[in-house]
Amino acid sequence: MIFGNLNNLGEFSFLEEKVRECFAYAKSHDLASYEKGSHEIDGERLFVNIVEYTTTTPEERFWEAHKNYLDVHVMLHGTEQIDVNFIQNMKLKEFVAEEDFLPMEGEKNSSVILRDNDFLICYPSDGHRTAVAVNEPQTIKKAIFKVRV
Repeated sequence: MIFGNLNNLGEFSFLEEKVRECFAYAKSHDLASYEKGSHEIDGERLFVNIVEYTTTTPEERFWEAHKNYLDVHVMLHGTEQIDVNFIQNMKLKEFVAEEDFLPMEGEKNSSVILRDNDFLICYPSDGHRTAVAVNEPQTIKKAIFKVRV
């Protein structure tokens, strides 16, 4: 996983072209004005999901990872904690292929807090639990780029 901010993209020139393409798209489009839902960029190779939800307690959330896509979370408005751990440290459940969803159980290894313009890249080995409140519940809006691996 890689944590950073869109204002410091010069520090991330080592990232693969597909990921840098997400950042270029985020910088050149007003994602905050996008409706909730999935928006195609390049077919199944690259698309962005716009989500809005209210953060909550860790106990109300679930762990996930993906086998076919990496996630590039970009915070548009709000503050959200994302708990992370490597999938080899977790109890894996049955993979749901049609949703590219690997549910799991376990404890967090670490957490990141996303604020406006922050991003978190989650690779297939990175389990993550999103929508965890920081201090108190808050409604957030976020772009999640899905990049086929």
